[in-house]
Amino acid sequence: MNAYQQLTEKTDYLNNLFQDLDFPTIGVFESPEKHYRMRAEFRVWHEGDEIFYAMFERGQKASGASLLRCDQFDAAHDSINALMPRLIEAVSPVPLLKNRWYAVEFLATLSGEMLVTMIYHKKLDEQWEAAARALQSSLGIRIIGRSRGQKLVLAQDFVTETLNVGGKAFRYRQIEGSFTQPNAKVCEKMLAWACSAAEGLGGDLLELYCGNGNFTLPLATQFDKVLATEVSKTSVNAALWNIEANQSHNVKIARLSAEEFTEAYMQNRSFRRLQEQGIALADYRFSTIFVDPPRAGVDDETLKLVAQFDNVIYISCNPETLRANLDKLTETHEITRAALFDQFPFTRHIESGVLLKRKGA
Repeated sequence: MNAYQQLTEKTDYLNNLFQDLDFPTIGVFESPEKHYRMRAEFRVWHEGDEIFYAMFERGQKASGASLLRCDQFDAAHDSINALMPRLIEAVSPVPLLKNRWYAVEFLATLSGEMLVTMIYHKKLDEQWEAAARALQSSLGIRIIGRSRGQKLVLAQDFVTETLNVGGKAFRYRQIEGSFTQPNAKVCEKMLAWACSAAEGLGGDLLELYCGNGNFTLPLATQFDKVLATEVSKTSVNAALWNIEANQSHNVKIARLSAEEFTEAYMQNRSFRRLQEQGIALADYRFSTIFVDPPRAGVDDETLKLVAQFDNVIYISCNPETLRANLDKLTETHEITRAALFDQFPFTRHIESGVLLKRKGA
């Protein structure tokens, strides 16, 4: 099955899943068929004196029987594919780097940066670090060494990506080990769609689950003020850097989970963190809420909060939990726009977006 056929199947699946919800025509945003992933990770397989990248049959135990050798990986960005053989060639004659090398993770950017995490089943000592620094210099990359209880950052533990949305470039610090959208080109399309959905809504925006500010920064161009929430300290720190780098001075980040913010908004609980960050909820006139929840969807209490807003922009990575959330939200709101983003071609994964507006508003 080619990518077009599979994308058609995904679209049909969404239409069937939402057919009784008065669902609008779904806008479909395709992915490049190759070289779209900015992240890739592999096991490093040792066979005699040879080492090579490996993956395993889905659902099978990692073993020689389920082994899939990966000298190249069509889904990965060109820069990752170009580096893969060079890294193996450079490491193979260096026992300090080769021995007990277990796995590798690549994090690339459209702007040309590359961060490589080398994972070992041994303690990383000064001799390993010296060899890894030489490798880093010779390949022109940044390296992190990991082993149990160890993380050795030889240069920095992040890359800086540049995404273009509506003719404007946005810079993002993406930290190793933190979530980022893997398909940068589709991510740009998602951001543009979200901004288009927000156009003309006005007022202030509340965002839950903001991560490193991926959606926050472009959406901030559509609203007077933005308050975004995120519980991960790492993601909050990245978001703060991104806000400053992009001069998005109408954005503030509250380090709260969605559940905690719901308690604060409903005035059921006060949080010192909001006071320390100089955030007063009474200063905002929210017209819109943006949510991009994990696969489990929006929890019941937070969903009650979401339903209080006139406009809801919802990005989902799980159509089933989106459907469950929409069953409640469509009691008070109507779905006016819908989209499918093919973040992961040749898989069953579906990323989607909807815009809801309060009935009668």
